[in-house]
Amino acid sequence: MKVAIVLSGCGVYDGAEIHESVLTMLALARAGVAYQCLAPNIAQAHVVNHLSGQPSAGETRNVLVEAARIARGDIVDIAKANPSDYAALFFPGGFGAAKNLCDFAFKGADCSVQPDVLKFARAFAEAGKPVCFVCIAPAMIPRIYGDGARGTIGTDADTAAAIEQMGGVHVSCPVREFVVDEQRKIVSTPAYMLAQNIGEAADGIEKAVKATLALIK
Repeated sequence: MKVAIVLSGCGVYDGAEIHESVLTMLALARAGVAYQCLAPNIAQAHVVNHLSGQPSAGETRNVLVEAARIARGDIVDIAKANPSDYAALFFPGGFGAAKNLCDFAFKGADCSVQPDVLKFARAFAEAGKPVCFVCIAPAMIPRIYGDGARGTIGTDADTAAAIEQMGGVHVSCPVREFVVDEQRKIVSTPAYMLAQNIGEAADGIEKAVKATLALIK
């Protein structure tokens, strides 16, 4: 059995959150589950200087190339990946999930999901395969699953309101826990939407990974 992890770059402010990505990989490895990292082969929405927290004017980076840093080079263009090769799908957070995988960070409830990512994720939804969303990544749930899909980003009222405006159902959740939409096989956990340290993020991610694996037929 193999699962897929979709990364959105490298770095919390403009790509995949590194702690969340690695914690997801570690939980899977400890469960004895093989994984393949994927990412879209597109330009990042922008590049952020992680020392200053400010955008770097005139600098461009590629999501797939940057994500390869976390994947240690073992990564596949999501447009070339076959959903049928994987038993489950995982989306770590980081602002890249809301800037590169979709444009929720810029458009809120009017957002759309990057076409290659949407096609891949919808294949899992249609096949009834479990998908796990971490941190801000659950903002994509309504666009992938349609109205009524349940998920959590923790307790942030504005983000929750935007998700519900898109037709999703937001469930408040503490950092060390997770939410399951049993009907659609969606698992989500707040991680750094609430976590004050890596230990808090790890607790929720580890539980969410186990819950997702338990949903595999």
